[in-house]
Amino acid sequence: MPAPLETPTLPPARVTAVLRILVLSTFVVFLNETIMVNAIPRLMREFEVTAAAAGWLSTAFMLTMAVVIPVTGWFLQRVTTRTAFTLAMALFLTGTALAAAAPAFPVLLAARVVQASGTAVMMPLLMTTLMTLVPPQDRGRVMGNITLVISVAPALGPAVSGVLLQIGSWRLLFLAVLPIAAAMAVFGRRHLVNVGEPQAGPIDWPSVPLAAAGFGALVYGLSRLGAANAASDRIPPLVTTLAGAALVGLFAWRQLALQRSSTPLLDLRTLTFRHFTVALGLMCLSFMALMGAFILLPIYLQEVCGLTSLQTGLLLIPGGLTMGLLGPQVGKVYDRVGAPRLVIPGAALTALCLALFTLTGEGTSPWLVLALHVALSAGMAFVFTPVFTSGLSVLPPHLYPHGSAILGSLQQVAAAAGTALVISVMSGHAATAAAGGAEPTGALATGVRWGFGVGAVLGALAVLVALLIRTPPAVRQPAETAVEG
Repeated sequence: MPAPLETPTLPPARVTAVLRILVLSTFVVFLNETIMVNAIPRLMREFEVTAAAAGWLSTAFMLTMAVVIPVTGWFLQRVTTRTAFTLAMALFLTGTALAAAAPAFPVLLAARVVQASGTAVMMPLLMTTLMTLVPPQDRGRVMGNITLVISVAPALGPAVSGVLLQIGSWRLLFLAVLPIAAAMAVFGRRHLVNVGEPQAGPIDWPSVPLAAAGFGALVYGLSRLGAANAASDRIPPLVTTLAGAALVGLFAWRQLALQRSSTPLLDLRTLTFRHFTVALGLMCLSFMALMGAFILLPIYLQEVCGLTSLQTGLLLIPGGLTMGLLGPQVGKVYDRVGAPRLVIPGAALTALCLALFTLTGEGTSPWLVLALHVALSAGMAFVFTPVFTSGLSVLPPHLYPHGSAILGSLQQVAAAAGTALVISVMSGHAATAAAGGAEPTGALATGVRWGFGVGAVLGALAVLVALLIRTPPAVRQPAETAVEG
């Protein structure tokens, strides 16, 4: 087992500067996860590709995240903070520049993969650095700021792309981000400090393809379940999903075996901490419900209510801002009262909002949808900040990178699973309603209501899991040492 990471002692102002660099950089790279949504029709015309092919610009990004994140637990223990940051930003900048200049669709698709490779490193790096630098009594407040990255950046993506596409070419989506990301990379490289000492150790090469193939196939299979053109896939999505699950099982078995004699790629001893495991379960259920709602809302607002993509993006911004702005405040309260008093009412509010969404229809006012979305986002803010903070807080420092990697990996799986579940239910009930004589818009509205019903069930299950959350015991930190600047 690797030696525990040493907990550094830095002046509070320096800690704040380090975390600010990482938060802002992560915000910039996460913005690109959803920025392509509104550009799909234009790209289809320019590159003469089908909707299914253009959709791969988002799918490839998600798949790359799912493949790379499991390896970050091993990677972050074996390189310095500066090296990890530099590599992540270099990959992101390379992908962004390549995308802006892409002469053909395959080049653009490859650029998205390179972009996502850098993005996948940033969130585990941010989480690990936070847990290492910030004392337990302040982690809620600081983790609340990370909610800005998790919620606001993806929520702003469609709105930002809608505005930029009104101004000019789709290439602006990348050209606008490029100088900001470059400035963050230069500033971060100059002011970032190394946190802890890298731990020398070999990599278990058989685990790498197992993780890549397993998580990649699982997330891809889930993302294709219920898709309109899934029937045209050479391999049925259910087969891909089951194969991915089997490979993930083999990967987990190998990690358990390596823990007894060597260094695992992803240390599953994190799952022996009950509070961390419960927090993971709550995070997965909440993410499934949230991503399902995020997928359904644009469909409902555009196809049922008749709003444009830009109007839809603008309507959803207040919810994302609510979650992000509430995050730091919820974090401060968490530092005083602990997780249970926040997570349980937050999960209950989330489930209630999803249940109310099942009552929407063709005549529902968009302003009511806006209000429900803001309330839903507020509920999620009361869940995510305490869950992330308390879940990772129970781990010893040398398991922070692995805990962050597991958290990130399961987020991708949960997002894909939630999307697949609600889309399958929505499509099935919309088809049934249409077969019964309903108008296309009415049939789709029926399907959307059933999709929100699934989200409400997931929300209710999250409430039950939230009841198991306890205030975690303090984890004894190793002796404090100085940090290399």
